[in-house]
Amino acid sequence: MNYQECISFLYNSLPVFHRIGAAAYKNNLDNTYALLEAIGNPHKKLRAIHVAGTNGKGSVSHNLASILMETGYKTGLYTSPHLKDFRERIQINGNFISSKFVVNFVKKYRTIIAKIQPSFFEMTVAMAFLYFAKNEVDIAVIEVGMGGRLDSTNVVFPILSIITNISFDHTQFLGDSLEKIATEKAGIIKPQTSVVIGEKQPQTQAVFQSITKEKNAPLFYAADMCKINTWQRNENGVNFSFNGSENIFFSPLSADYQRNNFITVKAACTLLDAFLPMPLNIAAGFANCVKNTHLHGRWEVLQQNPLCIADTGHNEAGIAFVCQQLSQMPYKKLHFVLGVVEDKDLSHILPLLPTKATYYFCKADIPRGLAADILAKKAAEFGLFGNVYSSVKEAFMAAKNIAHKEDLVFVGGSTFTVAEVV
Repeated sequence: MNYQECISFLYNSLPVFHRIGAAAYKNNLDNTYALLEAIGNPHKKLRAIHVAGTNGKGSVSHNLASILMETGYKTGLYTSPHLKDFRERIQINGNFISSKFVVNFVKKYRTIIAKIQPSFFEMTVAMAFLYFAKNEVDIAVIEVGMGGRLDSTNVVFPILSIITNISFDHTQFLGDSLEKIATEKAGIIKPQTSVVIGEKQPQTQAVFQSITKEKNAPLFYAADMCKINTWQRNENGVNFSFNGSENIFFSPLSADYQRNNFITVKAACTLLDAFLPMPLNIAAGFANCVKNTHLHGRWEVLQQNPLCIADTGHNEAGIAFVCQQLSQMPYKKLHFVLGVVEDKDLSHILPLLPTKATYYFCKADIPRGLAADILAKKAAEFGLFGNVYSSVKEAFMAAKNIAHKEDLVFVGGSTFTVAEVV
């Protein structure tokens, strides 16, 4: 099997959540433990930082990995889903996992995979942990896929846990209240292990206090540890500072929603500095995050004249952040390329979208994508109107062709929609 044959095998023989949704979801860790046991329990050899949350966990994970890299640590980074290339999910010092390792892993463990029948995500987690262990990374930043308690990544015993925030997403699996969702996310909290909570929310504080008390885990709220003092966006990114310091930091990630993520990263670094041997190079890590870790789709500028921007925000809170950012942008007319997945609760998302926009409805090229005509009909109920297109690329091309140079073209609604244009 060559690399492409291996990827086809994994997609076609294992349930893939981002493609088929609920049918790929496993409500226990049995397969994960069985698979890890079969390959030598590599997770037990890792020093990890575990990052969960509804929004921002990708940005936090990438920034932390960049900071650790700039400090001189051999750094593993596991994230999901990927945008273009499966290998994006598993990186060491910004280098994607080698195709050869993927091929050898599938060849060596194909019989075990067939016997255990793990999901695509369970298999990917096992592959990542083995890759990190074999390459003896100093530290691995591990992003939770969904939830926390039952997520396949929740077999690591980290040196620090991070929960960015709690909002409504995947409610069919995680619960229909913020308290229930927080309980699932808090499943990553380990005994005697510090946890940073990225946002202080009244509905979830009692949950975190109860679970950390039960596990004797020190609890820290990022907002209590630091605040953003100055914030000045420019065409290249944003310059910002934290309270109590005159240092000016730069990040190419300029969306205002990154403020909370940067505060969370800074708070995490304060705790990590206490027991890591080398002082963390926070400034270089922030500045070089995109270059170091290949982070895309976070308020990413695709072109100028007309200005085209893509963002992967896809749940209620993420869409709210996007719309708030759009409201601050100068443009003559807004062209909105919109594609979503079929299991999203559109009754909570569509009311947030601007009615004074022309919509280009499309479907990402995955089975789980919602048909563009269905999306258009549903959107019309909320005063959102436009045309239906056969693909994301066709919709994006139409928006660019119709837009004038003073207009703004935005692409979003789903990670998989954005993946087809970045």
